[in-house]
Amino acid sequence: MDTQHLQAFVAVAETGSFSAAGQRLHLTQPAVSKRIATLEQQLNSPLFDRVGRQISLTHAGLSLLPNAKRILQEVADAERAITDLQGEVRGALSIATSHHIGLHRLPPTLRHFTERYPEVKLDLHFLDSEQAYGEVLQGRFDLGIVTLAPESDPRMAEDIIWRDQLHFVVSHNHPLAQRKSLTLADLSPWQAILPDTNTYTTRLVQALFDEQSLTLDVGMVTNHLDTLKMMVSIGLGWGVLPQTLLGDGQVHPLPLDHTVITRNLGAIHHKQRSLNNAARVFLQLLQG
Repeated sequence: MDTQHLQAFVAVAETGSFSAAGQRLHLTQPAVSKRIATLEQQLNSPLFDRVGRQISLTHAGLSLLPNAKRILQEVADAERAITDLQGEVRGALSIATSHHIGLHRLPPTLRHFTERYPEVKLDLHFLDSEQAYGEVLQGRFDLGIVTLAPESDPRMAEDIIWRDQLHFVVSHNHPLAQRKSLTLADLSPWQAILPDTNTYTTRLVQALFDEQSLTLDVGMVTNHLDTLKMMVSIGLGWGVLPQTLLGDGQVHPLPLDHTVITRNLGAIHHKQRSLNNAARVFLQLLQG
């Protein structure tokens, strides 16, 4: 069995789609289908049931999946070990990062790293921080550069790189913008625009309101902070934004008394997965 065929099989099994698997592997859908067909011929057994547009694993596919993942991980570990013995910074480095960090925090480090280590094949994916946590735990990425979870996962190694202070903001013509002093109780009657309720950022905001037994009225949801900023700037509600997005004056920070929200941004990796030289150097650049 060829590892490329196993990679295609695992990708289809995890995404539930030949086209989505192709996007993950940077292949066309016909190329993925061909690899699956070849693998099925080698095993003399169908791996997927295809009913219309729905696909599901057969009993043979269910049996193969954990073994395929193990084989691919062992091959990757072997390649990493050999490269690291040579002391070289090369090979592949896969990173999952949030849109905000990828756009506003990572570019200087990425530029420095790619200029200094051109032989490293960088595989960068933009995901919500919560999704990135799950993908790193599943072994799909070497590193996650994300908003750190409020509660640490014992399986995950975490390094705080940035401390991000969040500010309550409104549009310049919002009624609250005229106030010189505010409390959370003043915000409670007004509609908020926040990320999804399961995100770490919104959980921090919700906890503040819960502590004071206040209602948090979330009228609109978007997980992209640049989109949230636009929606706030045109008067659709109040929101919370990091300092990095306030420099252009498009939104008005609110003077809330004694209300500070700080979230930690940083790097994560699975404790049971050894980091290759490329990942270690990238972490050093971040920490420096």
